[in-house]
Amino acid sequence: MADEDESEDEPAVALGEGEDVEGAPVARVAERLMWGIEKSEIDAREGDTVVRTPDGPEELSEVLAEVDETYFATRQDFTDAVEDVIGTGPVPTE
Repeated sequence: MADEDESEDEPAVALGEGEDVEGAPVARVAERLMWGIEKSEIDAREGDTVVRTPDGPEELSEVLAEVDETYFATRQDFTDAVEDVIGTGPVPTE
């Protein structure tokens, strides 16, 4: 149980200083979809979504154009295929 003295206005985790990172994490996009799903359906629903990449923000449709798979049975299949294209690592903040 939380103490009554705690302020609920403050975030549970302190956020860093600096500019916001543009784009959505790939995991967030994956959470909005039902699995299994075809690549073309993901492109139709979420293709204009900007995702975060180590090289900066990029539209999901551009990333999907480089993915060879046409069907994703699971969320993990999708995120693995996208990460194979965009890579993993820190997202630039400046």
